[in-house]
Parts: sequence; structure tokens; C-alpha cells
Amino acid sequence: MRLRNVTGSRQMIADSRFVVHDPMEQKGHWKDVFGNENPIHIEIGMGKGQFLTRLAIANPDINYIGIEKYSTVLLRATQKLEEQELANLRLIRMEAETICDVFAEGEIAQIYLNFSDPWPKDRHAKRRLPSRQFLVRYDSILDKKGKILFKTDNTGLFDFALEELECAGWKLETMTRDLHHDEKLCTGNIMTEYEEKFSAMGTPICQYVIYR
Repeated sequence: MRLRNVTGSRQMIADSRFVVHDPMEQKGHWKDVFGNENPIHIEIGMGKGQFLTRLAIANPDINYIGIEKYSTVLLRATQKLEEQELANLRLIRMEAETICDVFAEGEIAQIYLNFSDPWPKDRHAKRRLPSRQFLVRYDSILDKKGKILFKTDNTGLFDFALEELECAGWKLETMTRDLHHDEKLCTGNIMTEYEEKFSAMGTPICQYVIYR
């Protein structure tokens, strides 16, 4: 989700106290950033931050890190944080491919992938966040009990994501192709900006939860 360019967005992000500007230097020391031993959850491709902000408010005993590569999008999330003053939420501007350079082995308790770019061309399959290439990266940074929660409106991407699990050594804990009509899985569900838009249009939302 790329927004129109905002003049000075990079500088505004650089000035934000909620953005970690030296993420590689924090590898293995993220609990020091938050000043506690609480588990750390990350969202890769956080967009404007609605989902993660609501999670952080609802779960003050969990630390959250939002990852976004586009400055103009990340800027909206920093603006929300300036209003909320959440001590358990921090942001990083980075490419997802370098995630293993930022987090140490077993440092993360849970990963959220929400409405990721489908990269529809076959030659771009390895760029898809639920691809086997990324699942290997996630395996490295997640603790042994860590899980991945993936949501999308794109049925083609969801089918692809399911096909990637076995070869990457991941197991399916639960799944649905219509989250908002699944009474069990919808309980406690927090919607993203995209999810609100698509659900209002009647588009079914797919979700899985996976583990090793």
C-alpha cells in the first residue's frame, strides 16, 4: 500500500522517537529497547499502523514492532503514535528481506502478515511474504513456540501460501477462507485498514495460523 509522496517524510521519520533508526545494532537486544522482558511480536508490512496500534493498546504486556519499507506509509503510523504515546510499540523502516540482520535467533514470539503484496508474476514468487524463502527467514528469528498469522483477501496468494508450508517445514494450526463468518477465529480479531475496506464490500478474508 503505497501512498502519494509526502515532501519531507523521510526527515519527519528520522525525527520520530518511535522509529528505531539503527535496527541492525539492536539485534539480540530488542528487550533493551523496550526496557522489559515481555515477548516481542512483529508485523511485516504494517501499512499505516491501525492493526498494530490497536494490538499494542489491547496488550500492554506485549511489545510490538512494525516493519514498513515505504516512508510515506510509515509516516502515517508515526503520526498515530505521536498521539497515542505507546511505550510498547516501535517502528522500523526497512526491507523485509533483511529481517535476519535485525533480529536474533528466537528473539521474536509471533509474526503477523496482513494483506501482503501478492506479487502476481511467477518470477516474483520468492518476494511474496508467505513464500518458502521468507518462511526460512521467519524460522530463524521465531522462538520454538512462535507462530505466524497471515490474512489476505487474495485467494490466489492464500492458495500459494498453503502450498508453501510443507516444503518449508511448517504446519497448519488453523485456517479459514471466510474469517468474518468463522465464529471461533473471528473472536478477538482486530482489523487492518484494508480488512475494513474489503469486508465492507463483502469480500471474504482468508486467514491461517502456522507453527513448526
